Amino acid sequence: MNRIPLIVSTDWLYERLEDPKIRIVDATTFLQHSKTGYYDVWSGKETYDEAHIPGAVFADILNELSDPEAEHSLTVPQRDFFTEKISQLGIGDPETYVVVYDRGAEVGNTIASADWASRLAWQIRYEGFENVAVLDGGFPKWQAENKPVTDEAGTYPETIFTGERNPALFSTKEDVKKAIGDDKVVIINSLDSDTYKGKTKTYERAGHIPGSVNVFFGDHSNPETKGLLDDEKIRETFENAGALDPDKRVITYCGSGIAATWNGLLLNKLGQNNVSVYDGSLTEWTSDSALPLETEE
Repeated sequence: MNRIPLIVSTDWLYERLEDPKIRIVDATTFLQHSKTGYYDVWSGKETYDEAHIPGAVFADILNELSDPEAEHSLTVPQRDFFTEKISQLGIGDPETYVVVYDRGAEVGNTIASADWASRLAWQIRYEGFENVAVLDGGFPKWQAENKPVTDEAGTYPETIFTGERNPALFSTKEDVKKAIGDDKVVIINSLDSDTYKGKTKTYERAGHIPGSVNVFFGDHSNPETKGLLDDEKIRETFENAGALDPDKRVITYCGSGIAATWNGLLLNKLGQNNVSVYDGSLTEWTSDSALPLETEE
């Protein structure tokens, strides 16, 4: 079937609610920064039970679609583990297409980026299913437009996940170490400016990976409308970072590999397809004292 856009509008989805080939997924996860440093994260299942887009199923990124045995939370699980879980939600049939949404990036923050949705979409694409999109503005924009919601749980027929894992979308700590100083690789830090500069210490050590450039994932959407800025504006931001050079490879990272997927998705939307996500990001990097960090000073 035809490939759907990487990012779709609320109107686009509304017009297709009754399509038997669609699979709508609520990937809501809540993250709240703690005064003590590292953030708290919890599942959005309770809010899904209260209200969601009609037909949507809930995907628990934190508790069911991350590696339960990993040292750090929100780590990509083994392929078989992920594909079994996602197939139970009805995702994987090549004759269907998937739209993922969430309820926002952070609790108590006006950031409109749909990075939890982009995280799940990236995981699905990483495992080899390409026909997946993220809903621009997510559930907040959907609700603001008075589009229909329900508390009735959605279900789709269980299927068999198809496709093969695409390793080009994934970067490890070793990949990033090799990329430092390589002028053919652009490393993008997707966090806020203060964290990038080392003024805020959220992780075990403050600062950013040497040579990485700062493109804050929250700067691409309008906090009032919840929608994306024009492509021209977003393109200018990434061009200034050198990330749209077709002859270069891009690695995005953040704290736990969530916000990084939003920057990665937008780069794909703008035509830069040579993009991978450093899954471990600063949570893993800063826990290894042998790995270098830079600060503003």
